[in-house]
Amino acid sequence: MDAAGPGLLQPRQYGAVNWLGLWTLCLRETRRFWKVGMQTLFAPVVSSLLMLFVFKLAFGQGSAASVGGVSFETFLAPGVVMMAILNNAFANTSSSLIIAKVQGNSVDFLMPPLSPMELTVGFLSGAVTRGLLVGIVTYAAVWIMQITPFQIANLFAVIYFSVIASLFMGAVGLIGGIWADKFDHMAAVQNFIIMPLTMLSGTFYPIGRLPEPFVTISHFNPFFQMIDGFRYGFTGHAEGDLWFGGLMSLAITLALCVVCWRLLKTGYKLKA
Repeated sequence: MDAAGPGLLQPRQYGAVNWLGLWTLCLRETRRFWKVGMQTLFAPVVSSLLMLFVFKLAFGQGSAASVGGVSFETFLAPGVVMMAILNNAFANTSSSLIIAKVQGNSVDFLMPPLSPMELTVGFLSGAVTRGLLVGIVTYAAVWIMQITPFQIANLFAVIYFSVIASLFMGAVGLIGGIWADKFDHMAAVQNFIIMPLTMLSGTFYPIGRLPEPFVTISHFNPFFQMIDGFRYGFTGHAEGDLWFGGLMSLAITLALCVVCWRLLKTGYKLKA
């Protein structure tokens, strides 16, 4: 006879990491956006393509405008792709948390035997997966439709900055989703924090065209550093210091991940 009694199963034993629970949460976060793929994957691609078409028409075919030795279209395309990665990584974690809180089903991920670290990794895995998938599909669409010349000059830079950007915005979305009590709060984060930093990041223009002191200030904008490093991976030209940008982006991303872990550990605005 088992210690748990006749006909009863023994409690499941877990090691240092609940791999089954972690894998289940990762699948949940991935399948959540995959079920509405037309909205979460292909809609951002259409928006990015339309943006590139508009700029292409505005500057005309074979425009003489160039940035860093490449055409303006080639300069713009990586920034548009990175913007899609950033927005979708943020949307995945922020929507997951705020919907769970509004609908009152946060218990779905709070009750299972998952540690704060496992919750953090699980939520961020969905953000990284969605961000990278959107980036890959957008790049493939631009390349297939031949909207603009779009070659890879440094694969490591492309992979590194796209992963860091997805983690960065996934962490921001997770923090925002934990803090927000309703959708209006998330809209405030997007409109007053994310949008200004994105528009002042050199996505649509060379950062050197800004007057001082905004040029110097922009070099401490993590959005600029991630977009600049990602763009370097395609054009071979960077406006800032790649080492500084890469290390700064990594440090801020790790700090945000620690904040996510701490908020989940204390149950801030999640546990009554």
